[in-house]
Amino acid sequence: MPRSPDSPKPTPAELDLLQVLWPLSSATAKQVHEAMLETRPDVTYATVLRLMQVMHGKGLLLRDESERSHVYTPAYERDALQSNLLQDLMQRAFSGSAKALVLAALKSGISKKERAEIEQLLREDKE
Repeated sequence: MPRSPDSPKPTPAELDLLQVLWPLSSATAKQVHEAMLETRPDVTYATVLRLMQVMHGKGLLLRDESERSHVYTPAYERDALQSNLLQDLMQRAFSGSAKALVLAALKSGISKKERAEIEQLLREDKE
């Protein structure tokens, strides 16, 4: 599914926040901040809140304002957003070639475990 020109394009910081929010499904800025502290002890509550407000404005997050503390939910499921980002990268960097993208990913180095998982997926696809 190609991205439309007005589809939101998350920044690396926004993707980091989404990685925390997706498993939570929905959360307040305080809950997201507390979860982010595990991997980023330097991040402040004010930074998380501001980022979530910006993401809401960009259409990346939905916001329930019915409670005193606003509850945020990702506007896109993880798989859908990743697919859109992958399509965008494939078009821009690999002239639309999935093969070129996969070969570049494989050349960049994968673990033996990842290689075995990929080979298993390819075998299953043949069956």
